[in-house]
Amino acid sequence: MEKKNKLGVALVGLGKYATGELIPSLQITQNCYLAGLVSGSEEKKLKYQQEFGLKDESLYSYDDFDRIADNPDIDIVYVVLPNFMHAEYCIRAARAGKHVICEKPLAMNVDECYRVAEAVRQANVRFSMGYRLHFDPFNQEMMRLGQKEVFGPVKKLELLDSMDIGTETPWRVDRERAGGGPLVNNGIYCIQAAIYITGKLPVAVEARFAPVTNPDRFSEVEEGVIWTMFFEDGVTAHCETSYSKNQNLMRAEGSEGWFELNPAYEYKGLVGRTSSGAMDIEPVKQQARQMDDFARCIIENTETRVPIEMGIRDMQIIEAVYASARAGDRVELHLEAFENLPEY
Repeated sequence: MEKKNKLGVALVGLGKYATGELIPSLQITQNCYLAGLVSGSEEKKLKYQQEFGLKDESLYSYDDFDRIADNPDIDIVYVVLPNFMHAEYCIRAARAGKHVICEKPLAMNVDECYRVAEAVRQANVRFSMGYRLHFDPFNQEMMRLGQKEVFGPVKKLELLDSMDIGTETPWRVDRERAGGGPLVNNGIYCIQAAIYITGKLPVAVEARFAPVTNPDRFSEVEEGVIWTMFFEDGVTAHCETSYSKNQNLMRAEGSEGWFELNPAYEYKGLVGRTSSGAMDIEPVKQQARQMDDFARCIIENTETRVPIEMGIRDMQIIEAVYASARAGDRVELHLEAFENLPEY
């Protein structure tokens, strides 16, 4: 196979995130570029084809998606679909011989995650989770401060990621399409942050569902979840996620000081402070960095820092949080460490 300097990316799904964040990011990436679109909307495909000069043969519907295997211009398939479609299109992309990026969560449950992992293994392609914050310099600084114990060992974390969804995105409150509520959409960032700030895996969780204030709106998925993640040496991460309030805090308290981001999880506008003063960090386009890094990993034959194992691990924790909230009791975790746990 001819070695390329830049890899072609096909976006599967043309919702708000793909059109508002990924397509603009692919105009500034250095290692990859927009090469294809998959959508059920002919209007959307035509709009972006005309805007970016895409070939007719690089436009696909969901029905004819599998012919993407015959397109040498497309190296990476980025799955940006409602959660219930993640596993199917990751598996089909892998079987088509394409490298895969998948938005969070990896799948609807752990069993589906393992099905995706097996398809990726059999196809011998590379896989990356769409965890953009691993490539954001503010979040990387939180990783460095925590893992290097700049303010002493981290003792306590407060991680809040919520958004008031109002009446928008009805699929997110549909259990069959979303798999869960704010925990799988926003709370997954809290889980991520707890692990990448401490550099450790949790050993247990204890959770409860938040009171339901709108039973008609939240009849199928939770309105909110409040939970604690327990680590060795008594370290705790207190977390909350909700679809009926706005929160955006990542705070770590060490034995000799504190550090935080607020906002912490947004695409832009992040602000960092520590007990020693403000963080002086230049913002970046997170998604451009994320996609460039994966393309570089493919080109240079190196490992991504956000591999499929990380997506599986996070789904295991999510299922434990749900189990704890339903049972009203602590749930022990038995997570397997893996070589690619990022360090900064």
